[in-house]
Amino acid sequence: MSKDTSKLDQIVIDARRAAEERSLTYREQSLRIHPWICGRCSREFTRANLHELTVHHKNHNHDNNPSDGSNWENLCLYCHDNEHQRYVNHVRGHDGLAKAEQKSATSNPFAGLADMLNHGKKEEQ
Repeated sequence: MSKDTSKLDQIVIDARRAAEERSLTYREQSLRIHPWICGRCSREFTRANLHELTVHHKNHNHDNNPSDGSNWENLCLYCHDNEHQRYVNHVRGHDGLAKAEQKSATSNPFAGLADMLNHGKKEEQ
């Protein structure tokens, strides 16, 4: 039994087209507004390598595209990937515990070290 997937296929095509148009629009605007420099590592870009400069949404909302560019920053591919991985880790709770929640160490590997050192000095005398 074959299901008619043409309606679903058209929805996917339309969604991809809209995302591509949205991407081109805000990317072009950001490249006009902001310098062609990565906002994290300060790598500079020219027309030859401009395809490696991406537009990052500061609040991670790709539908928030104010024309003044306040939600965008230009990042190189590497810094952009790193920023998104940091965000994913934050959302999943893998970015470390809050200071108040951190447990202190329960053992001290140097406990008694001073006594051992002093004991060695007594034997030398």
